Amino acid sequence: MSANGITESYRGELATRAGTALLYGLFGLLLVAPLAFGAVEAWSIFLVEAGSAALLLLWIGKQVLEGRMMIRRNSIFLPVGVLGLLIASQLVFRVSAYPHDTMSLALLYASYGILCFLASQTLLRGSQARKLALIFSLYGTAVAGFALIQGISSNGKLYWIRQPRMGGWIYGPYVNHNHYAGLMEMLVPIPLVLSLTRLASAKHRNVAAAAAALMVGTIFLSESRGGMLAIVVELVILAIFLVKQKKGLRTAIGLSLFIAIVVGLLTWIGGAELIQRIASVRQSHSELPSDIRTYINRDGFRMFLKKPVLGWGLGAFPVVYPQFRSFYTNFFVNEAHNDYLQLLVEMGALGFATMLWFLVIVYTSAIKKIGNWSEEISDAVALACLLGLSGILVHSIIDFNLQIPANAALFYVLCTIAASEPFVQPMRKRRTVRSMPSVEVVTPQEALEQSATNF
Repeated sequence: MSANGITESYRGELATRAGTALLYGLFGLLLVAPLAFGAVEAWSIFLVEAGSAALLLLWIGKQVLEGRMMIRRNSIFLPVGVLGLLIASQLVFRVSAYPHDTMSLALLYASYGILCFLASQTLLRGSQARKLALIFSLYGTAVAGFALIQGISSNGKLYWIRQPRMGGWIYGPYVNHNHYAGLMEMLVPIPLVLSLTRLASAKHRNVAAAAAALMVGTIFLSESRGGMLAIVVELVILAIFLVKQKKGLRTAIGLSLFIAIVVGLLTWIGGAELIQRIASVRQSHSELPSDIRTYINRDGFRMFLKKPVLGWGLGAFPVVYPQFRSFYTNFFVNEAHNDYLQLLVEMGALGFATMLWFLVIVYTSAIKKIGNWSEEISDAVALACLLGLSGILVHSIIDFNLQIPANAALFYVLCTIAASEPFVQPMRKRRTVRSMPSVEVVTPQEALEQSATNF
């Protein structure tokens, strides 16, 4: 073999290793961020931003090793780009009421964009999705188990060590129980959908159902009413898909067993206190009272009417809001407690319309792929993403999960996966689904990717 051949082989091996590191580095960052209190402090925000920048450099290095720049398109790229231009225009034309916060948050949104871009470039094969589903299921189970133990033996500190500076309602690694619920809303559908498919053995499906039940149970035990509502919505949507596909007795029994485990766990640990929390509308701990939420919504709409086109500037809500506050409170209103309202205030009608465009693309792309979700990994992943996104979007009506970097990053990456093209299938499986012979032209890189799915 020539020296040039050896060099090309070595470069190809390095590129393959870089691709693996990129994939697991990307999703590893998404898993680490919630453990850092949701990545809401300066050091953890820097972790997300620096981590995404390092991963982008690694992707560029991989392209150099392969000798070409290959970008896989995703339908969400256009609305994401438009949103980026709107944020830039707030800074360039000095629309923002507080440019410093707008610039700081723009950097964080750039990190979200990088993570979404890299997800569409790295998660390509069904085998990768299977491994990540297992990792995320184990991760969700571990975090839920930790939250359960902490809830029983809490001393009012994060990890029994860190005292929150401004108080809170601690659950799991989050200061706010609603944000823990938001994380679980996005993770629960992964093992739950897996337990209802034929993509795993019966033993693994039962384990996945138990893991999902534990995660759902902790949402209720966290006493987040928004989380409870979101999970109910997710289960209703899943039931609709089950009825639509006319699933048999085995699936009905499996879903009933899942619900029974959840109810048993809640009855054993939550008891009468949980029932009282669900039935009441009172606040406890340091949760914002419902009447104050109503005032904030009213004040926020008045803010929007003052600057309806481009808004007050990304991240400017807490700075501008005191001018419009119509009530007295000891609470520091740092967020609108309604992600839709905050988007409308900060980004105006143009930004709000762009986000709606983004979500329409995500949902239409995902629904097109959900045809045979019990048999195909691409369809199952699309359904799991759709359920998780639906839950967090419902919860966002009464809370601000999408202002928490860890939850927002995971949300946007799930949107990217939901809108992506179906995963590459093994060649032998492609032959079984073709109805007639055909000729397919692929690039060397695509051929390498297809052959790698056979292991």
